[in-house]
Amino acid sequence: MKIKTIFPAGAVSRGLNLVTDISVLACGWWLLALSVMTCFEMLGRKVFGFSLQGIDEVGAYTYAVVGSFGFGQALITRSHTRVDFLLSRFSARTQALLNVLAMISLSAIALLCLWRATHVVLDSIDMHSTAATPLSTPMWIPQSIWLFGYLLFSLVASWGALYSLKLFFKGNTKEINIAFGPQTLEEEIEAETDIHLKQTRGVAR
Repeated sequence: MKIKTIFPAGAVSRGLNLVTDISVLACGWWLLALSVMTCFEMLGRKVFGFSLQGIDEVGAYTYAVVGSFGFGQALITRSHTRVDFLLSRFSARTQALLNVLAMISLSAIALLCLWRATHVVLDSIDMHSTAATPLSTPMWIPQSIWLFGYLLFSLVASWGALYSLKLFFKGNTKEINIAFGPQTLEEEIEAETDIHLKQTRGVAR
């Protein structure tokens, strides 16, 4: 089973999916590399008496960057945690309205984050800010990558909000609830089972 997303079919959706997928894969590989470097750092301190300068600093930047990219990926795949014990008690049309309002609100929050993050980067560039650490990292470098993550999140959320509004004005209540409602337990199980089966088949080959 293919994991359902909030996106309609089309070139814009495919482009956003591709950029987001590549970004989160890069973040995943970087997290693995950071884990190896952290282990090497710990071993070096305990056994050989030397230290790699700046691993903790790079780790702090990494978690901020990974978080910003993760927001967009989680939204595309409908993986955000939803408190839905009341949502299911409403009529289908009310659920659709609430799901559309949720997307609009999330899009507004994403744009606010992007706006504030842009100001942070511009201020760092203007003041030539550097980290008060041995690496003396120019702050605009990690902040720019962090900003790109929020840009992706804003694009994903805004595209999803526009699509939800389009469906709402067309009266496609059912499609709104399928695309933007929380995943059901059955959908989560089917998605995880599909991933597991693909991995198993890959090992068997």
